[in-house]
Amino acid sequence: MVVRKPTNSSTVLLAIGFVFFWNSGFVAAENELPYAGPFTQLFWRYLSLCLIMTAFLLVRGRLRWPGWRRVSVAAVVGILAHAAWLSFTLLSLATGVPAGIVALVVALQPLATGALSGLVVGEPVGRMRWLGLLTGFAGVAVTVAARMETTEGVPFHGYLLPFGAALSMTTASLIQRRTEVCWPERILPMGQQLFWQSLASCLVLIGPALIVEQLATEWTQEFVVTMAWLVVAVSLLAYALMWKLLGRVDATRVASLFYFGPPVTMLMAWVIFGDQVRLMDGVGFAIVAVGVFLSHWRDRG
Repeated sequence: MVVRKPTNSSTVLLAIGFVFFWNSGFVAAENELPYAGPFTQLFWRYLSLCLIMTAFLLVRGRLRWPGWRRVSVAAVVGILAHAAWLSFTLLSLATGVPAGIVALVVALQPLATGALSGLVVGEPVGRMRWLGLLTGFAGVAVTVAARMETTEGVPFHGYLLPFGAALSMTTASLIQRRTEVCWPERILPMGQQLFWQSLASCLVLIGPALIVEQLATEWTQEFVVTMAWLVVAVSLLAYALMWKLLGRVDATRVASLFYFGPPVTMLMAWVIFGDQVRLMDGVGFAIVAVGVFLSHWRDRG
């Protein structure tokens, strides 16, 4: 049996798809906040995804217990990358923290991943990739600084929440990549991964959704349509693409794609909502593109 090595072109397509679907989630999620609180919104989202994956696995005859060791990896990664990451992000927006500040803090995640990748995964980051990570962060800073607005009345803890999001995604990425490298037999097939990740996220979110927000939801057509997009395009497709990428390339290279977040999200807001696009948005996007290119540079030796 001949195992085909993934081509660079297919990896690039996976990266483009990930950037598009992932960043569409920021526009959609913020659009849902008037209809449901952060925990409630996320609970319905992962309950829906869990039901979809249950039906899919049942039809394919793959809904089975794979053992605690494999389930625990998927559950921990799922709670960090889904429930914790999104809860911190949405809660910070709900407290009134400007989206630009949230985007800037969350953009620390690739730098944190690069700093810890050598220690945790054994994949050290070379000088060229460090230059790329710093360049990418500069591009995010340029984009966000041009739109930064001071907001009064935001509680202090609101500004700490985005750091929780960055820490959660960094930890999840490193756990997933370390498992891929060191114990590949513990990695479940993609469908089963997403099932256990969504189930674990659902179980973690139901408590705060009930206790804090009483599952209060305004079931409008806009809410349902947006929720459908978040479930299928973001929680299903975007995350599947990210796990695929982490199976092919190191965590630092995948993390660098998060730098596209602010400029791509602003471009989507222009297309969907008619938001104004500024000159510095294009400058920031160009700097980010250079940074990501350098982050994917293969150091000699």
